[in-house]
Amino acid sequence: MMSGYRYMRTLVFFDLPTLTAAERKAAAGFRKALVKDGFLMLQESVYCKLSLNATAAEYVKERVKKYLPPSGSVILMLITEKQFSNMDLCLGKRQSAIVDTDSKLVIL
Repeated sequence: MMSGYRYMRTLVFFDLPTLTAAERKAAAGFRKALVKDGFLMLQESVYCKLSLNATAAEYVKERVKKYLPPSGSVILMLITEKQFSNMDLCLGKRQSAIVDTDSKLVIL
């Protein structure tokens, strides 16, 4: 790492309503704006972006605030890259939706 740089991550956690067509459109627009701004999806409603330093991360955070949807909950968090790298990824047993039987096979 170059001296003077301290990489930061901006994390965005959100819970947006999607009951009406307008709410779904607003939620989709918010997600598209995050991706266009360089965010990567960690989970369905959790996105992150790497910044060069704390000043750049604050700028990213302020930019996200400009395209917030009209309703819902959005949490913005800044953490260091070192803190981010200490994250543990814990996965459960993978579920397969593929049925391995032909008992209901219909031959036309």
